[in-house]
Amino acid sequence: MSSETEPATRPSGQASSAESPWPVRTVARKIADWIHRLGSVWVEGQITQISARPGTSTAFLTLRDPAADVSMSVTCPMRLLRSIDPPLREGASVVVHAKPTFFLGRGTLSLRANEIRAVGIGELLARIERLRKLLAAEGLFAPERKRKPPFLPRGVGLITGRASAAEHDVLANAQARWPAVRFQVLNTAVQGVNAVPQIVRALSTLDADPDIDVIVIARGGGSVEDLLPFSDETLCRAVAAAGTPVVSAIGHEPDSPLLDNVADLRCSTPTDAAKRVVPDVREETARVHQMRDRGRRALHGWVDNQRRLLDQLRSRPSLADPLGPIARRADEVELNVERSRRAILTTLSQEQSALASARARLTSLGPSATLERGYSVVQFSDDEGNLRVLRSVSEIADGTALRVRVADGAITATARAHEE
Repeated sequence: MSSETEPATRPSGQASSAESPWPVRTVARKIADWIHRLGSVWVEGQITQISARPGTSTAFLTLRDPAADVSMSVTCPMRLLRSIDPPLREGASVVVHAKPTFFLGRGTLSLRANEIRAVGIGELLARIERLRKLLAAEGLFAPERKRKPPFLPRGVGLITGRASAAEHDVLANAQARWPAVRFQVLNTAVQGVNAVPQIVRALSTLDADPDIDVIVIARGGGSVEDLLPFSDETLCRAVAAAGTPVVSAIGHEPDSPLLDNVADLRCSTPTDAAKRVVPDVREETARVHQMRDRGRRALHGWVDNQRRLLDQLRSRPSLADPLGPIARRADEVELNVERSRRAILTTLSQEQSALASARARLTSLGPSATLERGYSVVQFSDDEGNLRVLRSVSEIADGTALRVRVADGAITATARAHEE
C-alpha cells in the first residue's frame, strides 16, 4: 500500500486514541504487514471442503484441525490441485506448504499453498503408533484403571452413525437377549472431520446422564482413513476421563484403533458389544432355575440329615424311655429311705436303752435310794441360818434344833447329850 493513503497530519508510528483513532485501512495494513513477515509454514490438517470451479485459476480449500474445532481457508493454483494423484477428496489428511496471506479488501486471512502432499497410510499408521506409545506411557491403557460394566445396566448409551448397520446390530441383539433393556441412542458422524467433535459431545452428554450405566461407541469397520477419528487423541482422552464405563465396538480386526486400548471394554464387533453389555434372559432364567433346584436339593439334604440326627438321638435309652431311669431311681430312693428309717430307729432304741440304764444307775446311787434303804440325813442351822448336813457330833451342842430327812419326809428333833 502507498503511504499516500495515510492522513498527511499523522506521524508514522503514532499510537491511536479515542481522539485520534486509526482508520480501518491503517489497521488492515498493519495486520497485513505483520502477517506477511511470518514467511511460509508447513501445516497439517484434514480437508473438509474443496471448491474448484471450471474456468477459474484458483482453487479454494478448507483445512481443519482434526483435534480441535479450528479451520482455515487455503487457496492454491488450479494446476497444483490437478497435479495431485490420486485426486484429493474431502476428509483426506494433507500436509500443506503455504504462506499466510491477509486480504485487505475483505479483512480475511488465508493460506496461499504452493505444495500439497497427501498423508499416506504408512505415515498415518506411524503417527498412530507414536500416539499409542505416548498414551500408554501416561497410563491410559493400564488394566487397573479399566472399569467393569455393570451386570444389568439401567440404561445403555449408544453412539453410532444414523441408520447404520452397527446401530441395528447393537439394538437388535441386545433386545433379543434382554427385551427390557433401555437404550439412549445419539447419532453422530463416524468418519470425516466432524466425527471427533460430535462423538466427544455425545460422550459428554451420556456421561452426565445418571440413568446411563454404560456407553457403547460402535461402527461397523472401515478403512484406516475412515477409522482415523477413533485413534484421535482428543477422543481417546475424553474416553479416559469419562466417569461411565465405555465399550469400544469398532469392528475392525486387522488394525486396532486407539479407542480399543483406552476403552474399559473392547469388543470385536457391534454384535459382540450387544452380547457383552446385557445378559441373556434365557441363560439367566435357566441359571436361576438351576440355582433354585440346587438350593432345593441342598435344603432337602440338610433336612434329611437333621432328621437322621434326631432319630439317632431319640433312639438313645435316655430319650427312648425317659421315665424308666426315674422309676428305677425312685425304687432306690425308697429302699434307702427305709434303710435310713430302720437305722435311725435302731439307733434311737439303743440310745433309749443306754439312757434307761444310766438313769437306773443314777437312781440307785442317789440319796433317795439311800434313804429308802433306812438311812436318814440330819441337818442343822449354822450361825448364818443356813442348813448344813451334820457330819460330826462335835458340830452341835445340846439343845440344837435338828432336821431329820427320811425317805418319805422330814422331822425335827433336839440334840441331847451325845454318846461315844
